[in-house]
Amino acid sequence: MDASGLVLGRAASLIAKRLLAGESVVVVNAEKSVVTGGHAHVLAHYTAARARGSKRTGPHFPRYPDRIFRRTVRGMLPHLKTRGKVALDRLEVHIGVPAELRSAPTVSLDGARARPTLRPPMTLAEITRLLGAHV
Repeated sequence: MDASGLVLGRAASLIAKRLLAGESVVVVNAEKSVVTGGHAHVLAHYTAARARGSKRTGPHFPRYPDRIFRRTVRGMLPHLKTRGKVALDRLEVHIGVPAELRSAPTVSLDGARARPTLRPPMTLAEITRLLGAHV
């Protein structure tokens, strides 16, 4: 599945449904998925999530786009139950397109496509750069 131009939350919910149905999902270009909303509000949300808790006890919020994408999908699964853990194990998320997947056909989720707006939404790559990740 190609995440380029997909809204993060919408894509995560559709992927979570597929995982619970028993499908294996491989997501490429996770850094090109977008988060809608005002730039200051989006950035404040992610910086607050990173600052919450402590390093020892957590919660441990990721900094890299593939891990943020995976955690967003995890939030839409019953990840504390066995079926949620098994479903999450069927998910692979990659930054860019790995060499072994370049020739494979990609599928896009039309229900999660970002609508054109006057202010372009922030990509996960922009957010993670501002959080301190080297993407």
